[in-house]
Amino acid sequence: MPIRPRRSRDPLQLAKPIGDMATGQALRDPEPDAGKNPAAVSLGRLGGLKGGNARAKALSAKRRKAIASKAGKARWKRKT
Repeated sequence: MPIRPRRSRDPLQLAKPIGDMATGQALRDPEPDAGKNPAAVSLGRLGGLKGGNARAKALSAKRRKAIASKAGKARWKRKT
């Protein structure tokens, strides 16, 4: 995921980059995969697409339920 610079909350400072983008003086977004090997990018994505399904098939239904329950409890845990 590309790292974007934080934009100022000051309206006058925010207006400058917006004006630059509108007039074409600044690039809107850099190329997302600039400088990366396209073959490596496609292989990484391919592995990412397979990973979750392969893990789900390898786990038993009981184990998947336990993992989901633990995740739900962590998500909804209240800080006291």
